[in-house]
Amino acid sequence: MRYVSILLLLLLLSCEKNTSNRNPFLQEVSFRFELNLNLPLYNDLNNIGNPVYVGNTGVGTRGAFVMRTSFDTFFAFEASCPNHAPNSCSTMNIQGQNVICSCENFEYNLFTGEHLNRPDDGNRYYDLLFYRTSQSGNTVTISN
Repeated sequence: MRYVSILLLLLLLSCEKNTSNRNPFLQEVSFRFELNLNLPLYNDLNNIGNPVYVGNTGVGTRGAFVMRTSFDTFFAFEASCPNHAPNSCSTMNIQGQNVICSCENFEYNLFTGEHLNRPDDGNRYYDLLFYRTSQSGNTVTISN
């Protein structure tokens, strides 16, 4: 019993809660927003690979990009470029299945969130900030 107690104590002490931001440029914003796939505004989400910009107030920092990536999977990403603080040019634009930041022409893929044209200059660059998604019938919920 003594060894079990010591093992449990070690496990508790080794657990660490990381409360830091996933990205130092983007503030963690708590939100929940539902998209009704029956509405014409979100009709593109009924097909795989058609992204939609959700720019409603309270959705992320600068809105979110949502895309159906398979029959029953949706991805949602922050619409503000992840590699600098939000400013006048940081809200990205959809270009096919990618998004482009007009500040420095960084390009990101909406299937993976990956930074596609990452400079090889030794600096750290971030991929898109991912938001949770869930589907219930014709409603997709995005949240953080």
